Amino acid sequence: MNRPEALLAMSHATYRTQFGPAERARLAELATLGEPVQVASLDEPAARERLAGVEVLLTSWGAPPLTAEILDAAPNLRAVIHCAGTVRPLVTDAVWDRNLLVTNAVDANAVPVAEFTFAAIIMAGKRAPFLAARARTARDDWSLSGFGDLSNQGRTIGIVGFSRTGRRVVDRLAALETREVLVSDPYADRDEVKAAGARLTDLDEVLAASDITSLHAPALPSTRHLIGARELALMPDGATLINTARGMVVDTAALEAECETGRLFAVLDVTDPEPLPADSVLYDLPNVMITPHIAGSLGTETRRMTAAALDELERYVRGEAPVSPVTRESLETSA
Repeated sequence: MNRPEALLAMSHATYRTQFGPAERARLAELATLGEPVQVASLDEPAARERLAGVEVLLTSWGAPPLTAEILDAAPNLRAVIHCAGTVRPLVTDAVWDRNLLVTNAVDANAVPVAEFTFAAIIMAGKRAPFLAARARTARDDWSLSGFGDLSNQGRTIGIVGFSRTGRRVVDRLAALETREVLVSDPYADRDEVKAAGARLTDLDEVLAASDITSLHAPALPSTRHLIGARELALMPDGATLINTARGMVVDTAALEAECETGRLFAVLDVTDPEPLPADSVLYDLPNVMITPHIAGSLGTETRRMTAAALDELERYVRGEAPVSPVTRESLETSA
């Protein structure tokens, strides 16, 4: 088995988190490693010396953009295997001009996001985050009035974006006795959505008919403020909006205005900007729950992405096609 020369480019903290003894041992079996094995910058002399002979670059959070200057220093580079989600901050036109193989671990990262989202849907059905917020101040009032139907049975759940994460959420919703699961995605196949147990329709119907709407659209120019004032107004009174995708998908000012009325609930793991300004009303509203972008892979969960990247490296070594290739064209519609 040919063992290509490989270099890891990522922050030191990321390397320590994603590569334990087992991951380092598997990497050493698949590739030839020099010194240093991992670098946080590709501008330093030691990194440039390594780049001269590197065939495979394994990247993750903290990797620098692969500019034409950097790629010129890596004449033997053939593949960029990303051990994290989107490669948008990493790739440049120079990467595509060199016809480099690029892969990512988005599929592995979708697992914890789907888990978090499913939990958020269940908690939203019971209004748990919002009842908990009220309990902090109204400690002598445990009445449930004003919170509507506290149930996860018979709910209509909307999924905006039949992405890797969106599909996994739909799969998990089979465990609930929902009334219906609706999906909005201009690129989704109707039969695939149906086979997953949902119905493909347009965004307006998803928003208007759903008790809980969960966003899973990628960050694209076409999805900026996909959910604005008009779209929020379509949501029924007491509905919940969950965003574990990208903050820019939602018009923050419109969401602030709508939530301030108390008409809607929101569970936000991502915001725009991130973090929100300290004076945003969303922080203090009892009908809004904000978490600091924790749905995606953290801690030991990141090793799942490492394993996926090493699987891609093994396929590369064996001359097999990658499972999660990224192309210039695919970035137009996905992460």
